[in-house]
This record gives sequence, structure tokens and C-alpha cells, in this order.
Amino acid sequence: MESQCDYSMYFPAVPLPPRAELAGDPGRYRALPRRNHLYLGETVRFLLVLRCRGGAGSGTGGGPGLGSRGAWAELATALAALASVSAGGGMPGGGGAGDQDSEPPGGGDPGGGGLFRGCSPLLTHGPGPATSGGATTLPVEEPIVSTDEVIFPLTVSLDRLPPGTPKAKIVVTVWKREIEAPEVRDQGYLRLLQTRSPGETFRGEQSAFKAQVSTLLTLLPPPVLRCRQFTVAGKHLTVLKVLNSSSQEEISIWDIRILPNFNASYLPVMPDGSVLLVDNVCHQSGEVSMGSFCRLPGTSGCFPCPLNALEEHNFLFQLRGGEQPPPGAKEGLEVPLIAVVQWSTPKLPFTQSIYTHYRLPSVRLDRPCFVMTASCKSPVRTYERFTVTYTLLNNLQDFLAVRLVWTPEHAQAGKQLCEEERRAMQAALDSVVCHTPLNNLGFSRKGSALTFSVAFQALRTGLFELSQHMKLKLQFTASVSHPPPEARPLSRKSSPSSPAVRDLVERHQASLGRSQSFSHQQPSRSHLMRSGSVMERRAITPPVASPVGRPLYLPPDKAVLSLDKIAKRECKVLVVEPVK
Repeated sequence: MESQCDYSMYFPAVPLPPRAELAGDPGRYRALPRRNHLYLGETVRFLLVLRCRGGAGSGTGGGPGLGSRGAWAELATALAALASVSAGGGMPGGGGAGDQDSEPPGGGDPGGGGLFRGCSPLLTHGPGPATSGGATTLPVEEPIVSTDEVIFPLTVSLDRLPPGTPKAKIVVTVWKREIEAPEVRDQGYLRLLQTRSPGETFRGEQSAFKAQVSTLLTLLPPPVLRCRQFTVAGKHLTVLKVLNSSSQEEISIWDIRILPNFNASYLPVMPDGSVLLVDNVCHQSGEVSMGSFCRLPGTSGCFPCPLNALEEHNFLFQLRGGEQPPPGAKEGLEVPLIAVVQWSTPKLPFTQSIYTHYRLPSVRLDRPCFVMTASCKSPVRTYERFTVTYTLLNNLQDFLAVRLVWTPEHAQAGKQLCEEERRAMQAALDSVVCHTPLNNLGFSRKGSALTFSVAFQALRTGLFELSQHMKLKLQFTASVSHPPPEARPLSRKSSPSSPAVRDLVERHQASLGRSQSFSHQQPSRSHLMRSGSVMERRAITPPVASPVGRPLYLPPDKAVLSLDKIAKRECKVLVVEPVK
């Protein structure tokens, strides 16, 4: 009987007509526009049409069993169909994994375009229709029976296919629903198989109607997602670039979020059934919550965001949280992240939107323990004396001495600039004068905060950075030695802001012990860098004398301080012309 029927599958590109219209005009589905591709994650509604060959209603040419109207009507009303989907047409692709960039997140030139890393999709699904109980189910409809054909409205979801699947194989199984025999209901198949031979038990089912129809359709992947992470003034920022690279149709971005991936915090289940947490990885009791990443508003960040073919859009996120870690927090906390993009196209007749989850690079929260901040009033007028307040928050260790040294001439050190760029930078450096370039703040205990005011004067208009050239010198060890041979009085003709005098004073102050200085100048790639608070190890003077003053607790002697524990925050001032 199966060979006496024709089977056709229709995938309409528009919503299906109401059931009453299909029943009144069964051939209406032929006029509907068809789809030649599907989207991974969507829920697809389609029609399976089973048509009897040779005209069942005429009673001729139908063959045994289907040659009469009554036989066809009896079979058509007893048929049922079920659809399933599987991956077909080759192995799944990489899902964007091949776009991964070897450049670590946060490093390099902020203006570079090659720092975006490809993010591979993990899961793609659609919301589907929700029942009153909140569960997502697929609708099941009875077939529409006409004179010579049966129409099965079917629904299948493409959210269980692996990411990167190129084609979907949709299989529909059609069978005749039989009334279960009374002996089977009373005794069950197990008891019947124990008392009868299997051939006798299933002989009646061998003649039942069974057919299977399948087709292959192209699957379009979700939008491409690329990520770039960097840190500015201690704030963790993430830029997500969404690109419509695979569809010629317009897609709309309805929402995009960044969430911590708590599932990545757990090790595989142990043999005894216990689960362990990974060290230094954020988990549900950690510091980063589901709402820690906030999308920053932009000029074109309203939803929905349309993307035509090969168009892209950037979204900026900031990790909100305290700069100082709470008590008992782990140092160097690693936060695995995922991005969730809600998108849709006009060619989704049944699915309102699709949700795609992407794997993002992890964020490492290396919170500095020694932070220098600066603040001043802005704007100021030219030739007006203004004060910059520097605050040092020390949660690292005890220091014997802390000094601030204004060193604008070091800004060009190690940089290869053309003559025009050199003149422009020199003009900018000469625009701000520091009245007190050498500042000794004394000792600093762990857990304390030092505040110091430095006077400046601007000679030209413009926007100037006042924390970049303020070098921070920290003395952290002491040792007995001979006094420095060059500790002689300064000449009256020497300016206190000249490099020669500052170098002499620094060597004289080096007699207090071993020190280390930090600035915002760009270090070489061999140095350890912390994105957003880039620092450079300038000099380490050997211990030459013992300090005089209040005794402090000092940790064991170290060659250098860890650069990721010290940070400087920028401070800019706007200089304008005086009001006449």
C-alpha cells in the first residue's frame, strides 16, 4: 500500500493558512511561496502531503486495497505522522572557532582592528509557543483528509543540532494507527511472547501501513560574533561585534547580553558523586553576578538593530563592580563568560526570534592593591595656578618612603617619532608646568591612604593628562651601607625642575634603600603588562643605607614588585582662554 501513494513536503515561507481554509481548499498550499533554506535554532512548520495514485475516489487503477473510495477513506482517517530532525550533509563545521585570534584580550594598540577574537556558538534555540504551565511544547495537529490526499501539518525544532551543522535531514514517519487487541491490553506483549511464538504475535502487524519520507535542507548559521576585551582606568570593557555574514536577508538584533558561565567552574563528577570547584574561577557564590555586565548606551544602540548582508554593529559592555576586592576574595579571579544574542529575520514564519549562546574569552580580575588616583577642577584658564590632588591607596604592603616625581621629558623615551610628531609632543609637554616636581610623601603603611596636592600652571589651551608623567617611586627594603658619595649640596644656578638636578636628588634619596618607580610609558613586549594600567619598571637602586624613622613591618626582600598590583588612574584637565 505504501508504494501506491505519492509523498510531498512543503516548507512555506509564510505562515500557514488557518486549518479551516486548508480543509475547504486543500490545494491552496501549492500557491504558497517555498523556502530553500532554514536557520539553525528555529522552529519549522511544514506540510506533508500524501496523495493516492490513480484516483482513489474513481475506483480504478488504485490496486488492491486502495482501489475504492471506502478503502482510501478508511486508510486516510487512520494515518498518523511524526517528524524528526538530524544532522545531515557532512560533519558540523567549526562554528566560528577558526576565527579565534591568537592575540590575548586587552593587549596591543586600542585602535587596532585585528584584535577582535572570534567567538564560537555553543547553543542555538528558539522560544517556541509556551503553554499555560510555562513549558515549551510543539503543537500536534490532526491531519486534513480530502478526496484523494491527506495533509499533515507538522512542526520540528532545529535547536538540538550541533553548532555549525551545514544541512538538516528532516524525516517524517507515517503509519496506520491500529486498535490494540484486547489480549495485548490484558496481558501485555511480554506475556504473549512468553506463551506464543514471535511470528504469531506480530504477523498481523506486518501488513500495516508504514512509510518514511526524508529531505535535506541547507542550514544557515547564526550571526558571527567577535569580541574584544580591554581595561581603561581599572574598568573592564568588552566590545561585541555582530556581523551578518551568511544570510542575504536582513536580520534584526533584539537583545544582546553578557553573562558569567557558572557551568565552567565545576570539574567533572568524581567517582563518589561529588563535584569540586575550579580554583580562581568565578562560581555562583563569587563576586560576579548575572547582572554585572551592563550594556552602555550609544547613539545607535536602540533595539531592534537591523543588519543587512555583510553589515555589522558594535555593542559596548562594562563590568560593574568594586575596584577593591571584598574581604576574603581570591586574587586573580577568572570569570568565564558567554554572550546571548536574540535575533530574527522576516523569513521566520513561526519562530518569533532565535537565541544563540556564544563562548567569550574569560576575564581575569587582577585588581591592583596599590592605586594612585588624581583629581582637579576642570576647565581652568591659561596662566592660572591650579592644584591636582593625588591620592595613594595602599593595600599592598608597608613602604619606607613614597615619592612623586614629575618627569614629562621621559614621554619620548624609547619612541621613534618623526620630526613633526616630536615637535607636537614637545609643545604639549611644554604647555604644563609643575611648580613642585619633587614630592616626598614619607612612609606608607598597608591599609592607609595618602593625599598630596601638587600645583600646576598651564601656558597653552588644550586637553592635558596630569597623571601620565607623574612618576611613582616606592621604597620597600632597607640595608646598612655607606652613605652615597654624590650627596653634595645643590647649586643655586640649577633649577629644581631640571633633569640633572632631579637625577642627583633621586640618587641622594636612593640612600634610603631599594626603590622601584612606575610610569605610564609604554613598556617593551618582554615586560609584564596589565591592560588599562600600563606601567614600566624604570630603575632599581641597590640598598645603600638604613632608614631613619618609625619602624615598619617589611616583607621578605624582593627584586621587583609585581606590576599587576600597582596601577595609576588618569586625570585630564581642559585649559581654555581667559574670559575677557
